[in-house]
Order: sequence, then C-alpha cells, then structure tokens
Amino acid sequence: MARLQSGGRVGRRSEPSARASAAARPRPAPAARQDEKTEPRLSRLLRLRPDPIAELEEKGREIRDPVEKLRFLRRSLERYERVDQKLQAVPGAPLRWLAYRLTGVQATRPLFSSNPNGALAPPRARSRELPRRARRALNVAALLVVAAAGIALAAYPRSRATPAAEPAARAATPAGLPAVQAVAEALPDVPRTVAPERVWLVQSGKGFELYSNGLRIDTTYAVAGEPRRYHVFDVERGMAGEAQDRPIGIVFHTSESDIWPLEEAFNGKLRDSSQNLLHYLRKNKVYHYLIDRFGQVFRVVEEQTKANHAGMSVWSVGRRVFLNLNGPTIGVSFETRWEGGRALPITRAQLEAGRSLTDYLRQKWAIEPDLCVTHGLASVSPRKHLIGHHLDWARGFPFAAFGLPDQYGRPSPAVALFGFGHDEGLVERMGEPWPGVAAADRSLAGEADRRGLPLADLRRQRAAQYDRWLAEQAADADPAGNSSAEAQEPRRHAGGG
Repeated sequence: MARLQSGGRVGRRSEPSARASAAARPRPAPAARQDEKTEPRLSRLLRLRPDPIAELEEKGREIRDPVEKLRFLRRSLERYERVDQKLQAVPGAPLRWLAYRLTGVQATRPLFSSNPNGALAPPRARSRELPRRARRALNVAALLVVAAAGIALAAYPRSRATPAAEPAARAATPAGLPAVQAVAEALPDVPRTVAPERVWLVQSGKGFELYSNGLRIDTTYAVAGEPRRYHVFDVERGMAGEAQDRPIGIVFHTSESDIWPLEEAFNGKLRDSSQNLLHYLRKNKVYHYLIDRFGQVFRVVEEQTKANHAGMSVWSVGRRVFLNLNGPTIGVSFETRWEGGRALPITRAQLEAGRSLTDYLRQKWAIEPDLCVTHGLASVSPRKHLIGHHLDWARGFPFAAFGLPDQYGRPSPAVALFGFGHDEGLVERMGEPWPGVAAADRSLAGEADRRGLPLADLRRQRAAQYDRWLAEQAADADPAGNSSAEAQEPRRHAGGG
C-alpha cells in the first residue's frame, strides 16, 4: 500500500534512501584481513559450534588461495585433534559423551591423522536439521539422561580386578606416575618352551564354532577382507623371495572404545556398547577378532584374509624383517581402554578367552612365539621416523600368562634396524618408553662408535634404508604406482587402536 500511495511508481525508491541503503549494506572484508581473523574465530568454534565440518567448509570457501586453504585446514584439524586427546581423558562415558556433543569434535575424528579405533569412519550424511524447539527439548532430555547416569555411577562403584602377581620383568613405573595396576586376576604362567596343546574343532553351527580347549567363537559378524600379500625383508639383502599369503604372527590391540562399569545395573549399556563396536569394526574390516568384556570371542574378519589393524609398523625375528603388519599378522583386540598403561581394566574372562584364542591361532597357523607382539611395540610413523604412533599395550600386556616371551625387554626393531626415535608425545603419555627402546638406543650408539660415525649420521642412514624398503614394498603391491602414498604416510583406515 505504501508503494501505491507514492505516486504510482512501484519498486522505485527515492535517490537519498537508495544511497543510505547502499551505505548500510555490509562490504566484503579484504582477503588478508579475513585470514588474520581465522585463528580467534576457530577458538570460539571449538567451544560453541556443534557442527565444525560445516563451519570449516564455509570458511574454506572464503579462502581463494589453495595453499592458504590447505594450511588453514591442517591447522584446524590439528587443533581439533589436540582437543580430542583432552576429551578422551574425561573420566566416565556419560561425561565424555556430553563433552563431545557440546564441542562437536566427534564429527572431525575421521579426518584425524591417528584414529583411536584404527579405522577411518566415513563422515555421516547430514540429516535434516530439527526445529529449534525440538533441539532444545532433545538437549534437555540429554542433560537429564547424563544426570541420571552420573547418579548411577556414584551409587554403583566401578568394578576392580583382584590384584595379581606382577608379570616377570615388568617395566619399572616411571617417577611421578601412579603404580601400574594388575591386568586382571592371576592366571598361571605358561612356560615359554611349551607349545599349545592340540586344539581341534569340536562342533560348529550357524553363527558359532566350538573348540577342544573351550574356545567358542561367534561367527555371525565375520566378513572376508582383502587378500593377503606381503614380502619378508632380509636384514642385509632387503626384499627377498616371492610374496607370501599366509599369516605368521599375532598383534594384540585394545579397542579404545567407551567402557561401562562391569556391574549388573549396566548390563544393557555393556551389551549395546559391544554391539555398536562390532558393527563399526565389521563395516571397516578392523581386527580379525574382538574379545568383549564378558570374554565372548567374535570373529570380525576371516583369518586367511587381511584386516586393517596394524597399519605402518615394524617387527623382526632373526634376520627376517616385516614392514606393515597388516599383511603377515592376525589382529586380536580386547574391548577396553589402555589409559596410558596406568589402568588396565580387562577382566579375567577376557584374559582366559585371549589365551585360548592365542593357543588356537598359534597351533593352526604354526605361529612362532617371537612373532606375537602388541600394537604399541610395533606401530611407527614413517614420515617422522618415530616409534609409538599408536600405544595400545605399549605397557602391561601379560605375555607370561599367554606362554609368550616378554617383548618389552627386547630391543625395538624400529630403533635398532632403522634408527627411529621418539617424541615428547610418547613421554607425556607413558612417562618413559618400554625398556626395549633404551636397549636398542645403546646398541645403535655402540655400532656408531665402532664405525667411527656420529650417531645422528647413522640414524639418517638407517632411516633412508627404511624409506627405500618401504618404497619397494609399495611398488610391488601396486605396479601401476597408485599406492605410492602409502610409502610416505600411514593409511588412516589401517592405523590400529
């Protein structure tokens, strides 16, 4: 009506009002000033925004220079990764869940360089956004659930394992850290020289296998992985012989998933947590076996095929050297959180099931005891030439109870053979590396003295040899050259947790 009364000129404004509107219209900020504002805006994003992926995409579109855009994304993801590491230390699954929901960090975890579950979860498709009232109602309901869970946690104390005798040759507790708790209730140690008794299949049916040593394997989740194909390297000659396709070792992991108290009141939460974890592992073909809190053994990936569990890693036996243990080993994971080795909440049922499973696998595939190792002892960062890229079971695995040699005292192959080092991140999480790292450092220093070389020069020579071998392995795996990136950095979906 106002426009009809103003002389019949529909859609026309007076000249002064048009100039005023143009002056009030916001002007785009220069690109340089925009980049300067990126850092403080990102800190606010970490605290307040529940959808960081959308925010990063929006800011990325504003940056025209592709180099600056990549730098911005890397810095942003590094910050989210540091925040994620702090959130993982929040005690209690309900409080941790609330912290992840409020910060939105959970959405960025698949993009991190080290995924705690050892596999890349593809970003979920964004669902249609709920109305504001519905979101508020859901948030209030979530807070009530968290409050109820907190009351339940206070009313039901966490289950604690019965103290057990410390395994022989256990690494000393670093100064300033609390004493390492026992892994689980005591089991008799098995002499290292005794091979597992003969284990045979007693019965099988739809979804299960039962073996003579009492081992029962649930097979309902089992899927086939990629075909195995790997090379063995000789210490002096390098890559030797034809490609192999038979598993010859075992790598032990922890799932790093949320752990609920082992109490009857949390029975439903325990079951749901295990089921969700199994679906995730099956989808991404992570680990061959998972042992849940009740000692149930689930086959996730068929043994004769490859699973994504160990990623970039180094181990050796005698003159034989193995790079990337996905190919030559079987991955066995315990549903638990490693917690830096200061708390190891695996149950007696898990320990007994793990020993039975290890005996079965060693006999079936003729696995040597020296080729049974934990993920934390073998995991490396190939780009930085550092050990400890993942640290699950880098301390505290009960080798003696499994009839296996104590691998913690053995010189680290990555350090002794390839001159790898370790950074402050490992020291912050562990206090000190396992004894085998110091033993390998001494061996490397002694060789440098005998050859009259500075230790730094010897380390560079050994690291260059590792790079050459890794490039040879990558070229053999894909003659077309499509896998060359694997020689430069670990595959994110195969990092292992």
